[in-house]
Amino acid sequence: MTYFLTIKLKKIKRTSLLLLLAFFTALFLWVESESDFSVFSSKDNPAALSQGSPDDASIALTFNISWGNEMVEPTLKKLKQNDVKATFFLIGEWAEHHPDLVEQIEADGHEIGMMGYRYKSYLKQEIEQVRKDLIKAKDVFTTLGYPEMKLLRTPSGHINDEILKLAETQGYDVIQWNINPRDWKNPGTQKIIDRVMKNTDNGDIILLNASDSVKQTPEALDTILPGLKKKGFSYVTISEMITRAKAENHEVN
Repeated sequence: MTYFLTIKLKKIKRTSLLLLLAFFTALFLWVESESDFSVFSSKDNPAALSQGSPDDASIALTFNISWGNEMVEPTLKKLKQNDVKATFFLIGEWAEHHPDLVEQIEADGHEIGMMGYRYKSYLKQEIEQVRKDLIKAKDVFTTLGYPEMKLLRTPSGHINDEILKLAETQGYDVIQWNINPRDWKNPGTQKIIDRVMKNTDNGDIILLNASDSVKQTPEALDTILPGLKKKGFSYVTISEMITRAKAENHEVN
């Protein structure tokens, strides 16, 4: 009996290991399929932009703002000092309460995109709720003087095919990212720097934040902004990245 039990345990261990390996393989493939979106959409296959061309040394620096008013100016100051233009994704509710900061972002030459009206995951809402949120956000930005809002980043980046199709029927380019140092967790200035400097490559879209929860990002920018330039990268807005990618795709075709 002892011998038989030992054999069974070995089989169980081996089977468990195989099942565990299969699980993580499936999980990896699922994550890749969820996060690796093409630059372009087709009628039947809507897509989000998460990266530009790997053959282009251009990179896009993006900032999300959902609440607070204390970290925007320090962020803008660092960008101005380094002559860097970025794309800011703003919650409509935030923009509605801080029109002066929205104006300052634009006055400094940065691009403005939106993240809907209220910062609540679209995956936790019915599609009609998402539609209403987008319409309300559109109305807010139109009132503020931005009727041609085209760039959309969903709250927390949560999307699925249904949300992508809705966004595209309303004329939005959905924007994700592929470099995320999770600065909102305030992991330490050097960790933010290291995660960006070590991982950024051609065509990358970097996600940073300028809400009040972020305490270490402005200081990290002192190293990141000139550091990436020294590595040969040039900063572009998201719209510029899309234009470059489309031009390259047209040339290839």
